[in-house]
Amino acid sequence: MSSKPAIASENLLDELQAVLAHGTVARRVETLRRVTDLFVNGAVDYSNEQIDLFDDVFQCLIAHIEVAAKALLANRLAPINTAPPQTIRTLAFDDLIEVAGPVLSQSERLDDEALIETAQSKSQAHLMAISNRRVLSGAVTDVLVQRGNDDVVRNTVNNPGAEFTEHGFTRLVDRADGNDGLATCVGLRPNLPRHLYLKLIAKASATVRQRLEAAHPKQLEEVSGAVREVTRRARSCPSAISEETAISHALVKSLYEDGRLDESLVVRFAEAGQFDEANAAIAALANVPITIAENMMVETHAEGVMILCKVSGMSWPTVKALIRMREKLASGEPTNLASYKATYERLRPSTAQQVLRFHRMQQNVTPAPAA
Repeated sequence: MSSKPAIASENLLDELQAVLAHGTVARRVETLRRVTDLFVNGAVDYSNEQIDLFDDVFQCLIAHIEVAAKALLANRLAPINTAPPQTIRTLAFDDLIEVAGPVLSQSERLDDEALIETAQSKSQAHLMAISNRRVLSGAVTDVLVQRGNDDVVRNTVNNPGAEFTEHGFTRLVDRADGNDGLATCVGLRPNLPRHLYLKLIAKASATVRQRLEAAHPKQLEEVSGAVREVTRRARSCPSAISEETAISHALVKSLYEDGRLDESLVVRFAEAGQFDEANAAIAALANVPITIAENMMVETHAEGVMILCKVSGMSWPTVKALIRMREKLASGEPTNLASYKATYERLRPSTAQQVLRFHRMQQNVTPAPAA
């Protein structure tokens, strides 16, 4: 490595000491320009020790210069992967977007921790700058989706290098309700979980559905078929099933087909008081029609619930959660859980299967109600 940059930097250190002690603002800015030129011209060749030296110099200078000079420094250092890390961090946390913006949107020196800290505390302009980065992790986009305004969120969703956690996607789908522009952007994300895509298009306007169908006709047909079918049935027979219930059933069907429906989800539905989802989940796991499961779930006593759960191989805590849900929805008296627990533990799966077959047979021979 040439010794010229090191000698030049040592000479600048002497000059820096004089400038900081007695120099004018104009002289400080000129010194900053010379230090920046020196670093940019040799950034590839500098050792870590030399980069640390530049870091100290930049830190001393930017504390005594005007905004325009700091903004210029940020623009010059932002694209350099070996830029002095503490200087980059100082610039990123500046309250003025003219200074922070270039490094927030470009610098590879900023890790997720710094980006998240900035996103949690700075302005929407700062969040917009972060949303423009070439790569965004799910941890960072979680904060952008939570704190960002509509413009920030839409820009983040449109960023092909952005990753999203399932929590982030869930929040996006909720935010997209009634927002056609955002709903379209979210629906076009290739890695949107299927059950959330289903929820999105179930609530989407006709305009959004047309846009998504034009972009991915095959995908939309596969994913939204269940929603369209149950919605059609709901509209043709409103007394049998509401559109909201139909959508809940379709969402659970999507989870089941994806292999994501399990006992823990049944407990979550029950604890949240989501009867339609819990009923559809039990029906899927017990392999019975939803109507049979519903009839058994709403019986005066909880035997029907226990039969369905035993056939599905569920544990007592799940049964208890479902019984508690029934109590809350019916505003009934508390159930004797100890008695039900003893009954459930004695109940054999083979016996539960026999009772379930009886319910199937009973429904098959029940005449249809008059119109």
